[in-house]
Amino acid sequence: MRAAIPAVVHNDGTGRLQTVERDVNPLYWKLIRAFGDRTGVPVLLNTSFNENEPIVNTPAQAIDCFLRTRMDVLAIGSYFLLKTENAEIALRRAIAAAA
Repeated sequence: MRAAIPAVVHNDGTGRLQTVERDVNPLYWKLIRAFGDRTGVPVLLNTSFNENEPIVNTPAQAIDCFLRTRMDVLAIGSYFLLKTENAEIALRRAIAAAA
C-alpha cells in the first residue's frame, strides 16, 4: 500500500497502524468505511492536529485551525466540514480579523 498511501509510511518503510473497531467507535468506523467505499483506500491519516501551536483541545480550536490552514476536511463527531463549502466563512473571518 506504500504507493497508494505514501503519507502513512515512515522514512524507514515502517508505519504505525491503528485499528478502529465497529462496536467501540461506530461513528468513526462508519467514516473510515465510507471513505474506503469512495476511494478504495479504507485508511484515514491521523496526525497531531496543530500548526505551530499546541495541539487543538476543543472543537472551537479545531475549527479555527481548519479555517486558517490548508486542511481540506474536518470531521467532529457527526459534523463533516469541507473547505470548499466553507470558503465564505473563512473569508468573513479574515475580513473581520483585518478590520
